[in-house]
Amino acid sequence: MSLKVVGESKKRMYGPRGLIVCGFSSEERTAVKNLFESTTFNQVPVVFSTDSDRQVQVKDLLARNHHSGADQSCSLECAIIMSGVTEQELHFIMAEYKKTGLPKPLWATLTPTSENWTIEALITELASEHRQIGHH
Repeated sequence: MSLKVVGESKKRMYGPRGLIVCGFSSEERTAVKNLFESTTFNQVPVVFSTDSDRQVQVKDLLARNHHSGADQSCSLECAIIMSGVTEQELHFIMAEYKKTGLPKPLWATLTPTSENWTIEALITELASEHRQIGHH
């Protein structure tokens, strides 16, 4: 995968509209859910990956019902994968998230390649890229 800078466009990025939330404690998952509910993203499906989802493809997670998995644990690294949002929305989500004081997640947007990966493979790749660019 390659990292690229995101601009400020209103054009929607790749994929169906949705967010996948990985990792986080039970309390943090509730806080993330509440964050999205309190913003303009309250109409965007938010799916929470669970420990039993490790080998599920990202596109299959995005097809799940809103808030599915929210009450289950996930020991993968904290990450938020955005699909079908605009670049402006991406910046808004990240800015609003930063205000919460929640753990810093890995951030990603869906690509034609990553939608076919398992969630575990995607999180592993994101974590590896994160370490390579020195953001600890």
